[in-house]
Amino acid sequence: MSFRNLSEDQIKSFHKDGFVVIKSFCSIQETDKLYVTAIEDSSITKNALDLNDLSGKKTKLSLWFTPGNDVFGYLTRSERMVKAVAQLLDSDAPVCHFHSKLMQKEPRVGGAWEWHQDYGYWYKNQFMYPDQLISVMIALTRANKENGCLQVIKGSHKLGRVNHGFSGEQVGADMVMVNNALHTMELVYSELEPGDALIFHSNLLHRSEANLSPDPRWSIISCYNSQSNPAYNETSPSWKVPVEMVPDDAILTWKAESFAHADFLKKENDPALKETGWEKTVSTNL
Repeated sequence: MSFRNLSEDQIKSFHKDGFVVIKSFCSIQETDKLYVTAIEDSSITKNALDLNDLSGKKTKLSLWFTPGNDVFGYLTRSERMVKAVAQLLDSDAPVCHFHSKLMQKEPRVGGAWEWHQDYGYWYKNQFMYPDQLISVMIALTRANKENGCLQVIKGSHKLGRVNHGFSGEQVGADMVMVNNALHTMELVYSELEPGDALIFHSNLLHRSEANLSPDPRWSIISCYNSQSNPAYNETSPSWKVPVEMVPDDAILTWKAESFAHADFLKKENDPALKETGWEKTVSTNL
């Protein structure tokens, strides 16, 4: 698969709506290989974090910083990913990989993600410029309303950063502003086929329901930062290291290592989950 630049319409949609969907961003063969790796590599499941939502259901994710020579590293470092991100970030500086996370919503038990902005988390990492942070979600399984697909509020990135507090063990947005946004803007269910990509701004409000269906919903989200965007409360240096790009066919044709030596995040080391005091003034459960 050779990379084609995002079209002018796709770039305009991203800046207007805060997100853009790219169909078949990964081939079926690539997506199958990524999903099999996610299920079979014990290092990934062993390092999964459990975060309770408001109802007590658990959301599971495995998060690592440095993209390696594994299949997910090849995806993160692929030409199509890096060049697409470079077209959308508000900077000409090199593209850096902040972190990637494997989202694991198991059938009938996978918890919800409450309304939030990614920058609601990353503000505590003290990144300066939200327009220089972006997320790329690749669906590894079908995502639909039944299994808790992502919901986004179209254009909500233009609100700027909304105050965030704690919502269960998660960081949740101020529901007064979320409800105001829902009265003003369009709610979109991002239903994706395996291999589709959803690229979204760090200030886009989004959430997902619990997975009460019989089908799993797994996805990989890679988050990128411009090297010109400093983070003053982040211990991993990955945010300032330019991505070493690899060809798009690396996922299928290059030898892949395991995740045994990946630098996974530990829950106790996440600055976003530490209290600063002002979280208690934010209502996240209206």
